[in-house]
Amino acid sequence: MIQTEKTPTIMESECGDWLRIGHLKLQSRLLLGTSGYPNPHVMLESLAASGSQLVTVAIRRVNLQDQSEESFLDLITSLPVEILPNTAGCYTAKEAVLVAEMAREALQTNLIKLEVIGDDETLLPDVEQLLKAANELIRSGFTVMAYSNDDPITCKKLAEMGCAAVMPLASPIGSGMGIVNPYNLQLIRELLPHTPLIVDAGIGTASDAAMAMEMGYDGILLNTAVSKAKHPVQMAAAMRHAVLGGRLAWKAGRIPKRFYAQASSSMKGRIQVQT
Repeated sequence: MIQTEKTPTIMESECGDWLRIGHLKLQSRLLLGTSGYPNPHVMLESLAASGSQLVTVAIRRVNLQDQSEESFLDLITSLPVEILPNTAGCYTAKEAVLVAEMAREALQTNLIKLEVIGDDETLLPDVEQLLKAANELIRSGFTVMAYSNDDPITCKKLAEMGCAAVMPLASPIGSGMGIVNPYNLQLIRELLPHTPLIVDAGIGTASDAAMAMEMGYDGILLNTAVSKAKHPVQMAAAMRHAVLGGRLAWKAGRIPKRFYAQASSSMKGRIQVQT
């Protein structure tokens, strides 16, 4: 079980459920990236404000051999968090598998966030290469968290293959567009009721995160929405509360939507006035 140094708030304690991915048991359902911050100090403060216990690092952009006193990995490993290496920047299954193997050797973890991108313009996943890489990594003993487009069929194939978590996008990476296709995300949730589902990419602000959690998603992974915000630390805190609020709302069960009004007070005993 991963624990942070912070004391849980009353609301977090009342939530009382855990996000389970492979061997991980996480209290926080917000996963945070580590790139694009103004400086390392802001990144560390943002991670702390988010309450995240699982942070993702792009292996292709990190010098795993850096032995300096204040290397990037040293900063991350000094925190009470688990590192989730990712294969960002890979365009083929072969590249992604190689990067994952490098991460496992360097960081001594089977965890991997799998990304296989199709082009530089949209940064959307290459489905064929993604499925191929996922299959190979799972067979090699990796705990695969697969970044996917919001296609229900692709997500279903990844789940049936044995991915520990499937992570459909809300909208393109770094776009901040929020959830552009709620129908597909809802359909994916219904098709995969027992698979850990995490919305990954495109979240722009706290309401986007809350909306995804209210759909019944198990968590949110984001980076740009915090790192490029005007005030990253404040946005990290906002995302933390949005994810928690959305989760509590989903567990509570919203009222059905109605076309017409329905009085909240009983009409029984209504005063009758003669005209």
